[in-house]
Amino acid sequence: MSTISKYKILTQASNSFSKSDYKHALEQFATVLQDYPNSKEAYNGVILSEMALSGEGGAEALFDYYEILKDENKEEADEIMSEILKNMDGTLEKLSKVFAEPLRNRLEFEDGILYQDFKSIIESGKSFKETFENIMFSTRVIITRKEDFIDFLDNLIEHNFSEMALTYIESALAAYPSDDLLRKLLRKLAKGVSIEN
Repeated sequence: MSTISKYKILTQASNSFSKSDYKHALEQFATVLQDYPNSKEAYNGVILSEMALSGEGGAEALFDYYEILKDENKEEADEIMSEILKNMDGTLEKLSKVFAEPLRNRLEFEDGILYQDFKSIIESGKSFKETFENIMFSTRVIITRKEDFIDFLDNLIEHNFSEMALTYIESALAAYPSDDLLRKLLRKLAKGVSIEN
């Protein structure tokens, strides 16, 4: 039998997160997770709190999106957020290792390249299309900031990687349905596709 009131503490944890008290939120979500290891809401809360504590910019936006989803359908919201976070899982840990390394070692780390490093290659005179085609089958581009993600999508559209850009935009719009920049890119992509076809 549980010694804690699950829903009361989850509510308190969400309130702490909303007030940017991420440390307290993390402790509260973790308390629930200890007694209810299958609680997706507690698990998602722990991950989002850790992200926010480590300065990950998207944590607040993801949390807000999660809260909106929960108002519509709580069970579905837990599943959607778990899926989003699962796809991001391990990225923070990998990034913290990368930031500790000298710049010259960053180009190849595990199975990805940071977008800033990818851009450095392009700025040194290589074309986006050629550089991207050279790495797309052997590695992945790791993007940690929204501005970089928008820039990357814009470059994909500009260099005729339309299907790939559409896949990324659709996924991003699922997480940020009212984002103006993503919608603008989608319109730009639609215009380009209609001209080509």
